[in-house]
This record gives sequence, C-alpha cells and structure tokens, in this order.
Amino acid sequence: MEEEIEIPLTVQFLIDEQGNKTAVLLDLEEHGEIWEDIYDSLIAKERVFEPTVSFAEVKQLL
Repeated sequence: MEEEIEIPLTVQFLIDEQGNKTAVLLDLEEHGEIWEDIYDSLIAKERVFEPTVSFAEVKQLL
C-alpha cells in the first residue's frame, strides 16, 4: 500500500489513461532548487561511464 503524501498545489502530475503518473510539473519559482538538484543528478548518471580527467590535467588546460 502506498503512503499518502501531502503534495503542495505547486506540484502537479500528468497521468496516462491507466492512471499512472508519467510526468510532473513543478513551479520553478518555488521549487527551482529542487529541480536543479534533480537535473544535476540526471546529468551525473548520464556521465558515469565517461572517461575522467585528472585535476592536474584540468589545471594545465586552464
């Protein structure tokens, strides 16, 4: 059984024909920092297998 969580009116879910939540709408004025954290996490997961560059190499490039 899913726990009921009170969601502020500035968060809305898009629901498909089967009643499944498929997307979320956030009020960025109110939840912009949360969105930045979510976005940063998604980018980090995308880049997990990219080759790394040492700090010394980065300093040299600058």
